[in-house]
Amino acid sequence: MTVSPEVKRQWDRVAQRLRAELGEDLYSSWFARMEIEDFTTGRLTVSVPTRFLRSWIETHYVSKLQKIGEAELGPIDSTIVRVRMRASLPTRPAGEDQAMPAPQKAATAGGITPVVSAAQAAVDRGPLLDPGQTFETFVVGASNQLAHAAMCRVADAAPGVAISFNPLFIHAASGLGKTHLLSAVAHRIRDRRPDRKVMFLTAERFMINFVMALRQRDTLAFKEQFAAIDVLLIDDFQFLQGKTMQQEFCNAFNSLVDSRRQVIVAADVPPAQLDAIDQRMRSRLMGGLVVDIEMPDLETRHRILKSRYEIMRKRDQSVTIPDEVLEFIANRINGSGRELEGALNRIAAYQQFNQAAVTLDLASLVLRDMQAAPDGSRIKIDDILKVVGRHFNVGRTDLLSPRRARSVVVPRQIGMYLAKKMTARSLPEIGRRFGGRDHSTVLHAVRKIEDQIKTDDRLAREVALLVRLVEQG
Repeated sequence: MTVSPEVKRQWDRVAQRLRAELGEDLYSSWFARMEIEDFTTGRLTVSVPTRFLRSWIETHYVSKLQKIGEAELGPIDSTIVRVRMRASLPTRPAGEDQAMPAPQKAATAGGITPVVSAAQAAVDRGPLLDPGQTFETFVVGASNQLAHAAMCRVADAAPGVAISFNPLFIHAASGLGKTHLLSAVAHRIRDRRPDRKVMFLTAERFMINFVMALRQRDTLAFKEQFAAIDVLLIDDFQFLQGKTMQQEFCNAFNSLVDSRRQVIVAADVPPAQLDAIDQRMRSRLMGGLVVDIEMPDLETRHRILKSRYEIMRKRDQSVTIPDEVLEFIANRINGSGRELEGALNRIAAYQQFNQAAVTLDLASLVLRDMQAAPDGSRIKIDDILKVVGRHFNVGRTDLLSPRRARSVVVPRQIGMYLAKKMTARSLPEIGRRFGGRDHSTVLHAVRKIEDQIKTDDRLAREVALLVRLVEQG
């Protein structure tokens, strides 16, 4: 189905918002290959190239996609994520699984000939290495120094020299640098040890390549590709599924380790918690060095932000974020490097979209839903009424009354705005709590304050201060 140019432009803006909201790593992992298929009468249809991507997005990100989509496309009643098929695929017999591509053919002067073998496809279809994910750009701190040291030792090892720990298993929560370290190893080996052959695959790509080999009846070539490599890097190992897949990986793994070639595996959990993986495989993974990466401490968080900000400035000199705001982010966000980068991207996007200087008060407002220990359920409308009334010296009775004096109307509208932004209450419920007002009155107040904040720095600072006062209780 053809999408209109206007909808395509709106979708491009949705993609920009997703990138700013989630950060480059998450966006590249889950949304870079997403395309809009249709948007009609509140129904958004998008497509991705694999079933795995569809499943992951439907489970983790569909509500986020719908919320951001509504900001550009308008009201969305439902969001459908489908797996797109390649137009060039030949017709398949009824009953065959359509999710995996059939063997492709390429037209040549001499007729139709097969393209690449399964072995070559496995190498060519591996994840593209991010040129920015090197050891030089990895910020080392107390939380990750052991993992960093182990990865450096593997990357710098001379050909034929056995490493005392094999396999090397790195585990950590999402966004703490596992993929960055794997990419750094691949870069270092290819730059300094070009005689060593390195393969970097995700568990998903391993499974796809194996299925391709089965369809092409080329499993022997698939197996042989592993015999030619010196270092195997596997990311997102927790996603390896299926008895046949695990057996095939186990065979390749055993062959490499037994011949003293290096295997590095990264996952979200330690081997003992890989419940879907065969016990023998878990045991072999635990037989090497198992290292975890913890959440970064305050000093490391600040250094991560400085590093990311420097990279951001190289791309766009118009981005200006003061040191005090970077320090504020480091104190505010206790999570992973990816969350820190997401907060930095959000503030940079706010500056660019609103053409406003970034101050501590504005940073606090922009990151109000990314506090170190968010607990939105504890914030009540009564708390907001109390803080707003005390700040503007307006009694609670006046805030809830029909009075139309400006000294009462403005605090009341700000209170409604804060109630909408800081609680999960609906517009009708907020209206009832503010003196039995209609939901349209609340919506008008919220939109009015939102618009004024963009142009009125004094009001923006005042609202940011109120946010902090409400959060502090």
